[in-house]
Amino acid sequence: MTAKLVALKQVSADTDRVFELRVYHAVPGKVPELESRFRDTTSKLLAKHDLRVVGYWAPEGAPAWENTFVYIVAHASRDEAKKNWAAMLSDPEFQEVVKAEQASKTTEKVDVTYMRPTDFSAMK
Repeated sequence: MTAKLVALKQVSADTDRVFELRVYHAVPGKVPELESRFRDTTSKLLAKHDLRVVGYWAPEGAPAWENTFVYIVAHASRDEAKKNWAAMLSDPEFQEVVKAEQASKTTEKVDVTYMRPTDFSAMK
């Protein structure tokens, strides 16, 4: 039995697709303002630059997450993600969003994690 376990190899999905988990830690009380920014402006800019958002979430019921805004972006590959984010960051419209964020300070920090789908994941 032990020999069989040692012989197992990691199986991965047949794709380079990755998902990007973005967790925004908002200034206390600023999640509604952050949601408005994404609803009205940022989501359109993400789409413009082929940054395909799977969904947006506002956690509920856990005090440690009360000032948090979460979204996931699907990318064809890490290289595609890098290219699309570079285009977004250099977009003059997005630069205006950045200036507005700096003026109103809605976010304390952003955690970014890239995730690969497992071979048994329903979403690949």
